[in-house]
Amino acid sequence: MDFLIDNNLSPSLCKFLIETGHSAVHTKELKMSGASDDELFLYAYINNKIIISADTDFGFILSKWKQNLPSVILLRFISTIPSIQIEYLRKIILNYESELVEGAIIVVDSQKVRIKKLPF
Repeated sequence: MDFLIDNNLSPSLCKFLIETGHSAVHTKELKMSGASDDELFLYAYINNKIIISADTDFGFILSKWKQNLPSVILLRFISTIPSIQIEYLRKIILNYESELVEGAIIVVDSQKVRIKKLPF
């Protein structure tokens, strides 16, 4: 799978994803740190990337997006410590690959995982 890590998360998530056989890029690498959320969605859509973010606005953006991609993994109320975020990501990728490929938003918090298929 191919991931786009949003500016509000650590670039170390990219390193983990690459080391586990995925492709990943951080918005900083793309010089998109100041890009709007809509620009990030368009980039991810055109380049077939799954967005990983902590930005709670992404659910609203997806509600008006009307496409089945890009998928989004939204880390809500998860520790800011990258190693803890990585453990959550490891489980999400392992357990929900087909949902991510088909198009979904996966909202992860410390208590539960919620999945909604796209578009909605």
